[in-house]
Amino acid sequence: MDREIPKEERRRESMKNRMKVVGVFLAIAVIVAVVILMLGEKVNEKELTISAAERGTIESSVSASGKIVPLYEQAIVSPVGTKIMEVYCNEGDCVEAGQSLLKLDLQSTETEYQRMSDEVSMKRNEIEQAALNNATFITDLEMRIKAKEMAVSHLKAEVANERRLDSIGSGTGDRIREAQLAYETGLLELEQLKMQLVNEKKSHAASFRSKQLEGTISVRNLEAMQRTLDDARIKAPRQGTVTYLNKSLGTSIAAGEKLAVVSDLSHFKINGEIPESNSGKLSIGSAVNVRINRNMVKGHISNISPQSHNGMVEFTVLLDNDADKILRSGLRTELNVVYDIHDGVIRIPNGSYFQGPGSYMLFVKTAPGKLERRAVTLGDSNFDFVEVKSGIQAGEEVVVSDMASYKNKKTISLK
Repeated sequence: MDREIPKEERRRESMKNRMKVVGVFLAIAVIVAVVILMLGEKVNEKELTISAAERGTIESSVSASGKIVPLYEQAIVSPVGTKIMEVYCNEGDCVEAGQSLLKLDLQSTETEYQRMSDEVSMKRNEIEQAALNNATFITDLEMRIKAKEMAVSHLKAEVANERRLDSIGSGTGDRIREAQLAYETGLLELEQLKMQLVNEKKSHAASFRSKQLEGTISVRNLEAMQRTLDDARIKAPRQGTVTYLNKSLGTSIAAGEKLAVVSDLSHFKINGEIPESNSGKLSIGSAVNVRINRNMVKGHISNISPQSHNGMVEFTVLLDNDADKILRSGLRTELNVVYDIHDGVIRIPNGSYFQGPGSYMLFVKTAPGKLERRAVTLGDSNFDFVEVKSGIQAGEEVVVSDMASYKNKKTISLK
């Protein structure tokens, strides 16, 4: 007769069976892990970018950023405080040199110009009057000198006549002395008149030059006001495209406030900036490789700012072909400024793995279907290549794609 198995015994038996199953699974997992460790993780080769190291030239460069701007761009500011009365064009319009852009309220400026014009006319009249007065005064003084010279000559003759009479007994010593005194007094008066003439000429000449200077200043002020009026008639300074225009009709405009910007959108340059830690690698004339999307444009540095702003140093790049159709105003670009050239070095393609010169752990193909992680020292770089200082030989194949997810693996098998 069968007896019922106690519940406790059945529970123990069930537990033993479960432990056996778990043990089998654990053993299988251990075996799989050992196999993976022995054989290495397998990766689809098509998912990796593998390139061969080669010998070649590297143009050592430092990275910077830039912005494409028009090569020629001119801002037009208001020369006077005024108001905008009329607008003749819109932003984006192509304009010719001399074409009107805006009309300003110039009534007060034109009134001031007329006042200054009248002042110039008055100064000219004053100069002419001064010239006539000077000529009249000097002429009168010269005539007085001539008359005095004639009087002195007569007195000289009187002295000679008195001496002649004295010599024949008809004259006296007193009359000779009187004649001599009158003659000498006349000479002194003549000399005084001559000195007065010299001084008056100098004085009148200085006064006349002063009036001429005042007249010249008035003319220059009038010319400056004329230029102000011309500038206030807002016109395009050259052929180009209107990239900014103040259209605030009736709004008060302060002197010096920007009214319009006319740009030449057929020729461009690049305003670049670089961290000041790398600014020492910049120099006037240095070659610059400019990457615009997938295109490459070449240029050179034409100007470097002597000051840094927010830790960045600005510089200007002139392009070899500044009219290239791929150039667009306002487009951000990547710049590589070349500062040295290395020939005959081992190089590998540049990629996201490269973060600057130093030590790296890269995967190198050591056998068909097998990658091995290796310590590598990398040096200078440019857009396309990175210099290999040690760890890789020419001809070896290197993974240049992102392998961050395999940083703990020593070897990888390829599928």
